[in-house]
Amino acid sequence: MSGDGARTGGDRDVFVIGLDGRPGAGKSTVARLFAERGAEVIDADRLAHEVLDEPEVRRLVVERFGAGVLDAEGRVRRPAVADRVFGPTAAHAAALADLEAIVHPRVRARIGARLADLRAAATAAGDRRVVVLDVPLLVQSGWAEACDLLVTVECREDVRIGRLAARGWDTARLAARDAAWQRGRGSRPLPPRKTASVDASAEAAYTALHVDRVWRDVTGG
Repeated sequence: MSGDGARTGGDRDVFVIGLDGRPGAGKSTVARLFAERGAEVIDADRLAHEVLDEPEVRRLVVERFGAGVLDAEGRVRRPAVADRVFGPTAAHAAALADLEAIVHPRVRARIGARLADLRAAATAAGDRRVVVLDVPLLVQSGWAEACDLLVTVECREDVRIGRLAARGWDTARLAARDAAWQRGRGSRPLPPRKTASVDASAEAAYTALHVDRVWRDVTGG
């Protein structure tokens, strides 16, 4: 997924915040807190769910991964696909690349369309919108290039691992997802953008203090 065509630097009507962080760091919580303060959140994971329901995408996924990834109603079972694409081997990496080739262009198009709609609405209303991109692999997929501010969601490792364990992730799954998150980061340097960090290690009220600081910097309020 690439942010080409979605760059917002110099756009006075829309300010884009991108969230970066490891699985389980708390990006969804941070996105929700920004939304409560008035930001528009574009959730790439939700968009990917919608894309996987498209008949053509289902056909391509079955063609690549087999009918075993479908449930009884013919919908793609994301855990079944994840088992095939997240792992330590070259075969896992190749499978992940194939899945991304199917899904990411469609998700990219939806994100781009949503950003365009928000810009048009902001221009028509004569106001300024703050948009948060909640994209699981924001840097690796090129969306950092479309952001005016990159916010790194930080979390103590023991807390992060505990959260993922509560979701049913075992050690192998955690290692596979972390490897996918790390892959490609070094080969894609970050663009020159303003950065900030939010600590999501504790309860939401604590994280909210960090979000408030960033929000004041962005909005001036």
